[in-house]
Amino acid sequence: MNARAETLQDSLLPGFGQRDEISWRALKFYSIYRLIIALLFIGLVWMADLPEPLGIFNRDIFQITAHAYLIAALLFFIPLQIRQPRFPYQVAGQVMTDILAITLIMYASAGVSSGFGMLLMIAVAGGSLLKPGKIAYFFAAVATIAVLGEELYAQLVRFYPPPNYTHAAVLGITFFITAFICHALATRVRESEALAESRAVDLQNLALLNEQIVQHMQSGVLVLDSDGRIRLFNNSAKNLIGFRGDILGSSIRQVSPELADLYERWYHQGEHAMSPMRPETGNVDIQVSFRALTPGSNSSILVFIEDAAMLRQRAQQLKLASLGRMAASIAHEVRNPLGAISHAGQLLYESGKLHDDDRRLTAIIQEHSRRVNAIIENMMRISRREPAVPQNIRIKSWLQDFIADFCRLNDLDQNAITASVQPEDMQVTFDPSQLHQIVMNLCSNALRYSRSMPLIDIECAMHPELGRPCMDIIDNGEGMPEEIARHVFEPFVTSESHGTGLGLYIAREICEANQAALNLQSNSDNGCRFRIIFPHTG
Repeated sequence: MNARAETLQDSLLPGFGQRDEISWRALKFYSIYRLIIALLFIGLVWMADLPEPLGIFNRDIFQITAHAYLIAALLFFIPLQIRQPRFPYQVAGQVMTDILAITLIMYASAGVSSGFGMLLMIAVAGGSLLKPGKIAYFFAAVATIAVLGEELYAQLVRFYPPPNYTHAAVLGITFFITAFICHALATRVRESEALAESRAVDLQNLALLNEQIVQHMQSGVLVLDSDGRIRLFNNSAKNLIGFRGDILGSSIRQVSPELADLYERWYHQGEHAMSPMRPETGNVDIQVSFRALTPGSNSSILVFIEDAAMLRQRAQQLKLASLGRMAASIAHEVRNPLGAISHAGQLLYESGKLHDDDRRLTAIIQEHSRRVNAIIENMMRISRREPAVPQNIRIKSWLQDFIADFCRLNDLDQNAITASVQPEDMQVTFDPSQLHQIVMNLCSNALRYSRSMPLIDIECAMHPELGRPCMDIIDNGEGMPEEIARHVFEPFVTSESHGTGLGLYIAREICEANQAALNLQSNSDNGCRFRIIFPHTG
């Protein structure tokens, strides 16, 4: 609760600071007004003759008060600049100085009939607006007492003309009405300011939240103007396109010619590009869709870029559900008869009455029974596969443990497998058990086809274009036929008569379940290189 309150307070601090700045600016304008009035009085003093009724009762008091008022107006600019003392004290000091100076000028210039009561009204209104509250009525009361006191003092000292208490009382009532109206207006304005600041803070926080969400989306987002230039983007868009430089303000054709072709096709023909494509600078398949931010206008275009592997992963859920039902049906309908066939073949093989040719036929029955059973097991493994539970894995230590286990299981020397990790502290996000299954499958295939030492080479590094961790598993074999290479990740595709053709298919499915990618990076006479591209760790 305390943390939440501190966060809210921090978010509101800019609003309070802005309101405080506005108050000081208003006081500065009021100070400038006071300076102009003081300069006007000084200008009248330095005229040859003061126009009536200025100084008509006491010219000396008028002149002294005008000069003192100018000095005070100038001196008040010093604390205004350093903002010391605090704002309420500066407002009270300026308003009280105005009431005193204008009352003395009024006394020297025919009293309330001189019309200077309007200046007192402005002083009361200014104080009420700058510092609303009960102090507004205090300013009105002081101004009223000053006017009545001036009339009473004039009667006691001058005896002529007679005091106009009625005019003074009406002026005092006007002060209180002015204070009431200005206090109500100031309160209303400040409530509106507080509401506007609160809404502004909410909007600012919402904008920051939206920015964080967009920047951390796995989907890429671009905003293009009508000329096809990039105005906004998130990091995922750069990573999926594979562009490493600054793309803000760049033409979409400079960033990705393939994406530019799709954009122009959509712009001119309204065709939506939803088929997978691979940018020239990227290393993953993407799908692109375009939307106009304003319906009926193409001034701003929103571009969504999706990792095709993730989309395939979603579609794969339906495929896995169907495959699971099919695997269960196969297991029920085929496995029991298959077991009976295998058992009968085993009994026949052990019979002493069979000729060698018949014994070879029973061996064929057992071999193919085991192969069909392996196919069923693989299909059931796909259907039973639990959801991935990704973890951060320090790949160097993980590889050391894996290589030790693999060499022990296959009776290999440690030198048969070489491994390198750059940087050495590289971490990947993956389900540990599923990663073990994938690498075990790839290394088993590599071991089967390698012809020279080292039999298997494992290289881990950061992808130079995508900036994502990747692992290459390389064999020193003779490569595979091009026809097999094109369909190597499809189920039941294999170059061996004894293989099921499901190993690489299952490996790729597991990679996609972990938001990773598995590709055949190269296939040559010197061997094959399979690459696992891991998801972003941050």
